Amino acid sequence: MTENVLQLIYKHKLFKLFVPRELGGRMASLPEAVRIFVECSRIDGSFGWLVNIGSGGGFFASLMESHVAHSVYMSPEAVIAGSGAPSGVAKRVDGGYIVNGSWKYCSGSTHATVFTANCIVEPEVDEQQGAQPEIRSFVLMPEQIEIHRDWNAFGLKATASHTIMTKEAFVPEERTFLLAELKGYGEEPVYQYPFLPFAQASFAAVSLGIAKHFLEEARELILLKKRDAHVLEKLERQEGLLKEREAMFLEAVEQSWNELLQDQQLTEASRQEVSAECLLTARTALACGLELFPFLGLSAAMQDSAVNRAWRDLQTACQHALLIPAE
Repeated sequence: MTENVLQLIYKHKLFKLFVPRELGGRMASLPEAVRIFVECSRIDGSFGWLVNIGSGGGFFASLMESHVAHSVYMSPEAVIAGSGAPSGVAKRVDGGYIVNGSWKYCSGSTHATVFTANCIVEPEVDEQQGAQPEIRSFVLMPEQIEIHRDWNAFGLKATASHTIMTKEAFVPEERTFLLAELKGYGEEPVYQYPFLPFAQASFAAVSLGIAKHFLEEARELILLKKRDAHVLEKLERQEGLLKEREAMFLEAVEQSWNELLQDQQLTEASRQEVSAECLLTARTALACGLELFPFLGLSAAMQDSAVNRAWRDLQTACQHALLIPAE
């Protein structure tokens, strides 16, 4: 991601959509943020992905001690990169923990000001055997992290989704948190929204935006190359399906948000409905590429073409675990 694009993100606080205003954030509602993710991803897939991932780190502001959150988020350029996979190990020591591990697919790794990573905490001698291991989140500084530049996916190339590693890093107790333990800003509705549908809505919005970009580029190519009428008909069908799906997706997010504001929680049925809408939106977005790409000709197969780049970004985004149906 170029410096000019990063400066644009900082200027509009796009990495701070879910950061409280007193920490220098923008604090958008989920429906507003989802629309921003769609539009950013329509402009460029990597741009939208990084705005989504970067802003998602604001969710942790409510889980950190207030003075730690202040140090993490107050900088105009503040942004977290990291991983939710518990692929590290932490050992308790006086005042904190010693952390070792590596975490894959940390989008935004090269411009992150802070990293977060989940670790399994080694049980102490007097702990009950067979007890469920504790999984704790750790705030790591850039100087404690080594970036292994191994992101070689064929799409979303500018996301710097590399593996990060740390070895024998000391993390004080105050720079750790638990995902189920709210410590502040409980009055902000977004922190009350269930995390799984929150994350799925964010990723589905990215897939939707990239699909819109793909269809725009496909239309331009079809008209330029004067493809047969049946190809244009296929395009228009996919445009109609995506537009209809977008409306239903945005409505589901809006309704769930209104329910949260009114009742301070979502029912299990509402959670499942939002998740289902997100998965269907991602599948519909992906289908746009799969259905239309074979009819675009060799020009679309060239990696330096805009339609090819959008197609590759779409395939890559829809491989995220939260967008893959269970069946």
